[in-house]
Amino acid sequence: MKLEHEHTRDAIARRIRKGPQVNYLRDWVYGGIDGAVTTFAIVAGVIGADLSAGVILVLGLANLLADGFSMAAANYSGTKTELDDYKRLRLMEETHIAQYPDGEREEIRQIFLAKGFVGDELERIVKLVTAHKENWIDTMLTEEHGVSLAQRSPAKAAGSTFAAFVLCGTVPLLPFALHTGASAFIATVMTAMVFFAIGSIKSRWSTQHWVWSGLETTSIGLAAAGIAWAIGHLLQGLVG
Repeated sequence: MKLEHEHTRDAIARRIRKGPQVNYLRDWVYGGIDGAVTTFAIVAGVIGADLSAGVILVLGLANLLADGFSMAAANYSGTKTELDDYKRLRLMEETHIAQYPDGEREEIRQIFLAKGFVGDELERIVKLVTAHKENWIDTMLTEEHGVSLAQRSPAKAAGSTFAAFVLCGTVPLLPFALHTGASAFIATVMTAMVFFAIGSIKSRWSTQHWVWSGLETTSIGLAAAGIAWAIGHLLQGLVG
């Protein structure tokens, strides 16, 4: 069975030096799925309302830029909030250790007591953890507050979301921009392929088989598009 990384001394040393790696996969998946879903939903809704390809392109492009930027901005703000909270908690623990070191040592003691360490072994752990201030703070952040020490960049998170949104959201519009025959059918097939590709790729970071992950994502995306088509078809009488 092939393992994810080597376990030689040098390989381990290189990996540890790099530290925990920040992953922006969720931002790509979130942006890609939403971009394809919302743009194809517009396509399906306009088709259901029996409007022209020009309307599809205008609404679709407006969605790509406006909704894509809105999602990126929201992701930036949300990620920055997490980063600000991490800084606040770190400063708080640093202050508590400086002013109430005995109380903070007791917190470390009870944290590891809950993990099953007792007696001299527990006291050795407390002494080792509290011997280095940064390690002490890191332990409090992860064990008491459940905070990851690998913090994500708000700009990279927002950029990943926007790029994936525009890239995947462009696909449903291509048949109409190129004036291909049977544009609606081609757009449906191409969008389904995008959904399947996103689901298949994200399975690399999960235990789910790539086929089932792809089919799951495809079904979610096409279900959203189907709802939009039905609404557009029902309301087509309200459009001029």
